[in-house]
Amino acid sequence: MKVLVISDTHDNLFAIKKLLKQIENEKITYIFHAGDIIAPFTLKLFNGYKLIGVYGNNDGERNLLRETAKSLGFKLEKDFENIELNGRKIALIHGTEKQLVEALIKSQLYDVVISGHTHVVEQYIIGKTLAINPGELCGYLTNKSSYIILDLDTLQADVRYLD
Repeated sequence: MKVLVISDTHDNLFAIKKLLKQIENEKITYIFHAGDIIAPFTLKLFNGYKLIGVYGNNDGERNLLRETAKSLGFKLEKDFENIELNGRKIALIHGTEKQLVEALIKSQLYDVVISGHTHVVEQYIIGKTLAINPGELCGYLTNKSSYIILDLDTLQADVRYLD
């Protein structure tokens, strides 16, 4: 089973539309969003997928984000999500507190720890835990719009960039 992992979309509708076009043949059902969505209208672009997300430090209008997500059948309720999918335990967090991300990884309670916030792509393994950060989909800081296709069967994280 493959899932799309993104973070820091920051209302870049052009990048989101391009991403969704780029992955349309990937057989993706789930999207994990590690925060900094920003505006509720951005969520509507993900309609048709199962989105599980967390808030980022720039997600100010949380009540409206929560209501919009709920109306679309998405799960977006808090700063941390504990996900169990396809026999895998996954921690999803924005990553504002680096020490918290590190503690989640070192705990070895999760197969995968997903974070965002830094706008920098990362992928490494500590013990049995795969730690990934998809970087920024918006491309504002690095001029690179990145995302990850995560295979939950093999725990392979394929870092990709928008064409």
